[in-house]
This record gives sequence, structure tokens and C-alpha cells, in this order.
Amino acid sequence: MFSEEAFKIFEQSIEKYHVLDKVDQPLINPYPIGEIEHLLFRKNWIDTVQWHFEDLIRDPDIEPVKALELKRKIDASNQERTDLVEYIDSYFLQKYAEVDIKETATINTESPAWAIDRLSILALKIYHMKEETERTDASEEHLNTCTNKLRTLQEQKKDLSTAIDQLLADIESGKKYMKVYKQMKMYNDEELNPVLRGQKQG
Repeated sequence: MFSEEAFKIFEQSIEKYHVLDKVDQPLINPYPIGEIEHLLFRKNWIDTVQWHFEDLIRDPDIEPVKALELKRKIDASNQERTDLVEYIDSYFLQKYAEVDIKETATINTESPAWAIDRLSILALKIYHMKEETERTDASEEHLNTCTNKLRTLQEQKKDLSTAIDQLLADIESGKKYMKVYKQMKMYNDEELNPVLRGQKQG
């Protein structure tokens, strides 16, 4: 199933990141450019780096200049994440372009790639929650709480994976159809963000 293979790639990305566990390490993608596996690995790598950016920026003692620098890195990461989601959706649009869509076909509330985006984040939650269950310096209460949360995350993974695979099957059979709206983010656009527009005019 697609979701199972995608999750394995997400786990591979997360494990590879944590070998060095540094946000500034280079991305070395083991999959060929143009393949869906390449996009999935890169997508999760972005999510993993951003996960750790978010940890760093929450340091109560962080210097304001460093915090601003991190905030801008997070903004750039969010844009790259959105771009990757759209690339993944483009893959599915092309893959199912010749499907005979049934007259009774319906549209889903989210595209396949945005559901896959949630699966990527879920892989990170599972990885880090599992780490919490294995801490030797934590209280028994903390370990029990995290173990219960991990069970819930695993159940969520099962449900989300089933939903993704069912959505792809329905698209492939013509029961559902894809209609992707490009993310019209305004804050990075010089023509749409009044602050950037003002700087441009000045």
C-alpha cells in the first residue's frame, strides 16, 4: 500500500537526520530526482528540520536576534513544505490523468498530498514520543503518560494510512476526483504583502 511505503521513507528520513541531529546538516536524498520516493524523503526532511527549529525557538533564553533568524528560517521552511506538497499532488494528478471519472464522483476535503503531509508529521510525533517512553531520567508517571500517547498516535497512524489508501483507490477507480488549489500564500509576495510592497516602492 502507498501509505505503508511512504511511512517507511519518512522513518528513513527521520533516522538519517538524527545521526547528526543538526538543523544545518545537508540533505542527502538517496532516491532519484523525479521519483515520488525522492519527493517523500525530501518532504519529511523539511518537516524534521522544521520540528527542531520549533524546539530551538522555544528556548526561553534565546537572544532576540537569534529568534528572528530562526523565525525567518521557519517561514522559508513552511514555503518549501507547501511547494513539496504541491509537487506531490502534481505527481498524483499526472498519474491519474487518464482515469475515467464517474458521473457520481465526489471531491475529497483535502488532496492526497495534504493527507500525506499529515502522515509525515505523524511519523515525527511517533518517533519523538517513543523517545520519551525510553527515557531513563523521567518519572514513572511521565513514562506511562507518554506510552498511552504513543498508543494513540499509532492508532491515528493506522486510521490515517487507511484513509489515504482508500482515497487513492477511489481516485484510481474514478469514484473521487482531484481538484488542487495552489496555496495562495500572500505574505511572501511583494505585490500582496503591503509591508514588502512598501519596501519595494521605497
